Amino acid sequence: MSQSHLTLRGILRGHNGWVTSIATPEVRRDFNSSLEQMIVSSSRDRSIIKWQLGRGEEDPNEFGRAQRRLRGHSHYIQDVVLSRDGQYALTSSWDKSLKLWDLNFAKNSRIFVGHTGDVLSVAFSADNRQIVSGSRDRSIKLWNTLGECKCSIDDAHNDWVSCVKFSPNLNNPVVVSAGWDKLVKVWSLSKSFKIQDTLHGHTGYVNAVAISPDGSLCATGGKEGTVMLWDLNEARLLYTLDGGDIINALSFSPNRFWLSAATDAGVQVFDLQKKKTLQSLVKTKDNEKEFVTEEADANPNALSIAWSSDGQTLFSGYTDGIIRVWGITGGGHGSMINK
Repeated sequence: MSQSHLTLRGILRGHNGWVTSIATPEVRRDFNSSLEQMIVSSSRDRSIIKWQLGRGEEDPNEFGRAQRRLRGHSHYIQDVVLSRDGQYALTSSWDKSLKLWDLNFAKNSRIFVGHTGDVLSVAFSADNRQIVSGSRDRSIKLWNTLGECKCSIDDAHNDWVSCVKFSPNLNNPVVVSAGWDKLVKVWSLSKSFKIQDTLHGHTGYVNAVAISPDGSLCATGGKEGTVMLWDLNEARLLYTLDGGDIINALSFSPNRFWLSAATDAGVQVFDLQKKKTLQSLVKTKDNEKEFVTEEADANPNALSIAWSSDGQTLFSGYTDGIIRVWGITGGGHGSMINK
């Protein structure tokens, strides 16, 4: 049996600025199967796009079309996440606000105001009842879905709070935050949002956090280009991986022991069992000549990354405004990618 590898399947073209974040829905049997053909992305063009996936009739290299474009923020949108049922999107922006969007009616249904600096990251809790946000004002805020701030940690970090994530493990309800103070912090929701652990190790700012599907592992990365894998239950460093360049975003595969990283040099895919890079997805003229013909940005940085819920497709967003869609081919379920 041949080993699995990722190949470029197509592109999503519609943003006129950096693609800062990509959110994919959690597809379950009891939900509408149409979610399998939908993703949402945010951009510095101050919009979010709901994409309808599928081959284009006019251009077969287009992997989908912009079904809806939503505007409302007055500055760059830095982050976007989806509710568990895929009906709502939540965004954070440099205009210091968060917005909740009803995707079915294509409208902004709620605004969250309270931060005094650019809001760099936002996340839904696993049950969608709580929202956490991190900002350049160095604070972390916990909100309910009505837009009410229930808790604010005003000095959560000694510098910008670049990323916040909820653990999906309901038995260990924690929030993980990362900052430009080079620290990763774990906050306990069962203890009134108090600091539980501080993870030391990074030598540069940290701006990427991902938590494994079972909530046991945390991956972090940033300026020095090193991915650190942490045991969240024991708050200890397990090992490191070389990302090769500044790490902008991280994403665990939902069904393989893989981790993907969006870096300034491109996308890295790691085999966490073998603790090494399996494939480097770097844009070149040769491997993209049939997809992207213009020469406006020959070497765009990868800023955002997300796996589909079935783990068969990887979406990556870049500074050239294009989302590249990678598909797994060859091998069996759970097999590893070639380098």
